[in-house]
Amino acid sequence: MSIAKKAGQLGLLAVAMFGFGFALVPLYDVFCDITGLNGKTDNTAAVAAQGVNEHRQITVEFITYQSAGLRGEFTPSVQRLSVHPGEMHRVDFTVTNPGVSGQVLRAIPSVSPGRAAAYLRKTECFCFQEQPLDGRATAVMPMTFYVDEALPADIEVFTLSYTLYDISEQVAAQGGNDGGQNG
Repeated sequence: MSIAKKAGQLGLLAVAMFGFGFALVPLYDVFCDITGLNGKTDNTAAVAAQGVNEHRQITVEFITYQSAGLRGEFTPSVQRLSVHPGEMHRVDFTVTNPGVSGQVLRAIPSVSPGRAAAYLRKTECFCFQEQPLDGRATAVMPMTFYVDEALPADIEVFTLSYTLYDISEQVAAQGGNDGGQNG
């Protein structure tokens, strides 16, 4: 086999590997959506529940994290909440930006155990879109939700966590939001 043919095959293999690596992220997202694994929640608004099951009670815990380098505070208004399936609840999350320049923030939700994510219905959430925050500002970001009655009976407690990221540089690179500096 000639060197040119081998080099061509290796080049084709490298391109195929790059393409496969590039496709892994959307494939992983589809896999998580189908199986409910990894605690990923749906990032679209759900419709309101039709009824409340007052005979069952579930505990929802709330945890917040900030990505490395993000200053300020990010906290839920409550640490845990006892809910009935179908019952609407609102939890406010407060974020502060102690810096002088604005930021654009993005919250990524996760649910543990992961299979509970398929039964968390958010009708309003700050995680649905990026959140601009002016310098030296505080914002209250609401999240309204209910737990679907079809939540498996063996799940009595689950945790909803949010990790907050500063995406100002990515937004600026895309020519988007001005980072909250003008309003």
